Amino acid sequence: MYKSIIRPFFFRFDAEEAHHFAMNALRVPLFSKSIAPFAKVNNPQLNVNLWGINFGNPIGVAAGFDKDGTCLPAWENLGFGYAEIGTITPRPQPGNPLPRIFRIPSHQALINRMGFPNDGLETIIKRFDALKKSGKWPHIPIGINIGKQKSTLLDEAGKDYLECFLALKPYADYFAINISSPNTPGLRQLQQKDALNQILRPIVEANLGGDSKPVVVKIAPDLVEKDIMAVLECIMENQLHGIIATNTTIDKTAVPLKEDGGLSGAPLRQHSTDIIRFISKETGGKLPIIGVGGIFTADDAKEKLDAGASLLQIYTGFIYEGPLVVRSICDGLVK
Repeated sequence: MYKSIIRPFFFRFDAEEAHHFAMNALRVPLFSKSIAPFAKVNNPQLNVNLWGINFGNPIGVAAGFDKDGTCLPAWENLGFGYAEIGTITPRPQPGNPLPRIFRIPSHQALINRMGFPNDGLETIIKRFDALKKSGKWPHIPIGINIGKQKSTLLDEAGKDYLECFLALKPYADYFAINISSPNTPGLRQLQQKDALNQILRPIVEANLGGDSKPVVVKIAPDLVEKDIMAVLECIMENQLHGIIATNTTIDKTAVPLKEDGGLSGAPLRQHSTDIIRFISKETGGKLPIIGVGGIFTADDAKEKLDAGASLLQIYTGFIYEGPLVVRSICDGLVK
């Protein structure tokens, strides 16, 4: 029904308009609860314990889908084992001009150039506080993806990441440091070792003590192996907890559309898996990896798990496969 009726209807509209429509529906508790009996996953074989956190299954919603944490209860109802929200910056920002999301149905892909649009810390924290006070905070782990303000100079970026980390620490089960979006000018330069150290060291220092939270770094798929190694060295030196591989790619040779922005979906699947395998090999399988990129089916998921990922995330696969995609993937993994 989703692929034959609902998806064709949504695909008649601008991609971002359709996204807002879907998010508004997910904010209605009755809507996601009505899907829950068909979507929820409850199989102990799929449990993952990582960083002392229990994930009911390894499939999470990737950052970028719920940028402001407005649909947190819905992700649990749709069967996700966890959700990563954001990217969040210290102050509100509108992101890049419209249009900024483009579908490529023939290749099961998307191009986006969103540019971190979000409500900013003050509004998001008020939203989280209200959700906790109402008793509606989800039971699944919540990761928070943080980034720098577009207007912040690169050599001052560490202040933005630290501000977000400190302010959101009470709400996060883990943090993802986003230094790899192609849609904020210069951001990917922060993947260079010296620049990354300047961001990570203050966070590591602020993370000491009994209330420490796991911190991972999200990297681009466009890094060559020596640059990945430099990031891994930085992660190890700072004793971080893992890595997310990967963000969207700027390489659009596999698709007919050449819009500016980052490409996600099926064309990224094999390359992101290769990077996961490389990271796992170079770290002896000791660094937890969250695998992202082109996951639509149980076979796609198994490929990344076999390559060395501990957890997975989907975004484009959710759009193309629909609200029962997590259940479908998890059932397939069990079989």
